[in-house]
Amino acid sequence: MEGGAVQDLQAKKAGKAAKKEAGGDGAPPKIGTPISETLKLLPEELKANMKIKSITPRPPRKPRLERAASLDEKSWRKWRRFRTSQESLTDPNETSSSNGSLQEASPSPPTRGRASPCNPCCQQDSSHSSPDALEAGPGGKSRGGASDLGKRASEISSAFGGLLRGKGFAGGKPRLSQIMPARPLPPMELNVASHSLRTANRIDSDCLDYRHYSQHKFGRVSSSLSDSRLQGNGTLYDNCSTDSMKSTFSVLTPIRAKDVRSRSYLEGSLLASGALMGAEELSRYFPNRNMGIFVATWNMQGQKELPANLDDFLLPTDPDFAQDMYVIGVQEGCPDRREWEIRLQETLGPHYVLLHSAAHGVLYMSVFIRRDLIWFCSEVEYATVTTRIVSQIKTKGALGISFTFFGTSFLFITSHFTCETFAISLRVSWRREEQGELWKAGDSKVNERKLDYNKTIQALTLPKNVPDTNPYRSSSSDVTTRFDEVFWFGDFNFRLNKDRETVDSILNQNPDTDVSKLLVYDQLTSEMSRGSIFKGFQEADIHFRPSYKFDIGKDSYDTTSKQRTPSYTDRVVFRSRYKDDIQAVKYSSCPVIKTSDHRPVFALFRVKVRPGRDNIPLAAGLFDRDLYLIGIRRRATRELLKRREQKDQRSSSICSIS
Repeated sequence: MEGGAVQDLQAKKAGKAAKKEAGGDGAPPKIGTPISETLKLLPEELKANMKIKSITPRPPRKPRLERAASLDEKSWRKWRRFRTSQESLTDPNETSSSNGSLQEASPSPPTRGRASPCNPCCQQDSSHSSPDALEAGPGGKSRGGASDLGKRASEISSAFGGLLRGKGFAGGKPRLSQIMPARPLPPMELNVASHSLRTANRIDSDCLDYRHYSQHKFGRVSSSLSDSRLQGNGTLYDNCSTDSMKSTFSVLTPIRAKDVRSRSYLEGSLLASGALMGAEELSRYFPNRNMGIFVATWNMQGQKELPANLDDFLLPTDPDFAQDMYVIGVQEGCPDRREWEIRLQETLGPHYVLLHSAAHGVLYMSVFIRRDLIWFCSEVEYATVTTRIVSQIKTKGALGISFTFFGTSFLFITSHFTCETFAISLRVSWRREEQGELWKAGDSKVNERKLDYNKTIQALTLPKNVPDTNPYRSSSSDVTTRFDEVFWFGDFNFRLNKDRETVDSILNQNPDTDVSKLLVYDQLTSEMSRGSIFKGFQEADIHFRPSYKFDIGKDSYDTTSKQRTPSYTDRVVFRSRYKDDIQAVKYSSCPVIKTSDHRPVFALFRVKVRPGRDNIPLAAGLFDRDLYLIGIRRRATRELLKRREQKDQRSSSICSIS
């Protein structure tokens, strides 16, 4: 015990001796003594390790100011690192220093207890703006206020934010590209396909939104409910995976093997899932439930010679897109009906197939449809009516073709009504007043044309096997009431109740499209307004010149001794069970075809289509295959001959140098 106490006393004495050697008398330095003089009194080892603090009494620092200063210091460090990396991208031949631009841009950053990694000039500026310098004011009695520190922090933050926005400094030096601020990550989705799986399946950015791409590319969106069978069955699914499957293999909707095994697949009622004629398939092909139909009529005058090119007739340049269905009716057709149909197929090309064609003497009708839509047609039925009993040659009468497309029934009728048979020149005319009406030579034929119309609507026996889509709105005495959409076109032979001289003067006054003055004298317009013919039918506005009667091969009207009055004999009218189901898009004639005394007349329509049921006789994709192959082969041969002629023309051309 005594030995331990002695050791403690010896240790205390040694400590006191060390203090005397280090500090002399051990008295602390005076308050007014400069720090440099105090450092001289300390040994070299203590100078490096000891931190000299001022003993001037001052209140404790506020935590908020301390935290703000530390944030500014961190911003300064980040800003200096960013500035250093930016200077490395500048031109080394520039003579201006980064420190100079720094001083011009913003005040120097704060430092705490250690030198900033800058040049001495920068350190000199920083010594005036540091938090310690703000705290130790004159005489050491005042500190920098919170407002000064906040102002300095805002200036540095604004300078740093401007740098991030590409506006850090002025001058001609190159700047880094814009840096987007950090944003929160998107929420996690319940998707089976991971990022690596999507990459493996080539789901790139251009294929992520297949619906938008298909709408922009093809004009229609594949919105089949088959996707719901793939996805909405309670299992996990991924839209991107489905879109990738569509874009990788084809634009067709994928079909599950389970659906194919089902005996009820593509069979069902109106709204059943997977019904062939139902709403699902209809929406996949026609999202807007509207289809385009081309209807044309032409009296060929029995000419053997066919036009060299039918493009201007069937494919006018005014609409940008071809139609979904083409229906062409011909009166007094050419002797070779098959050749006429081949020419139609050759012109329309491989995208269309002949759904059905029929004839009644020299009345022809051909129905072409896009090959993708052939599966949604019912069996095609047709019927004929003869209005001239005496003649063995069926030149006058009507021909009707009907079928159901999805759930909408169509009836197309082409007719050739009674024409003028008087051998009296129309220049010699007389007038008589009867019930306030104006009569001329040939007006007695108007009543015969009305009889032709009435006989047609009563004797045309359609439909036969295909059921009526709405039997409650049908009439047994009028065939046009048994179908949803009816198009009637042909050579109706209605004339203008005016002499040739008056009609010529009106045409010369308005050589372009103003034919309103002529339509005042049109017989068909007058009879339809009275309701004596084509009850319930409409006709689009006429803006073309009369389609009859021309000199063959010329643009002039009849110059023979008969001097027949130009008239609108070739017409297209339509009716619908439902209001606004049929919209007329264009109604015009084709003046470039001059092989007949009639000009072809055509009309473009937008028709609303409704879903249907599968309990009807289906055509099952039936079309004229032989005609299709002949037309496509002839089309390809024509293109090869055209190229060969161009090649021979280039090779046979001779360049002479004078």
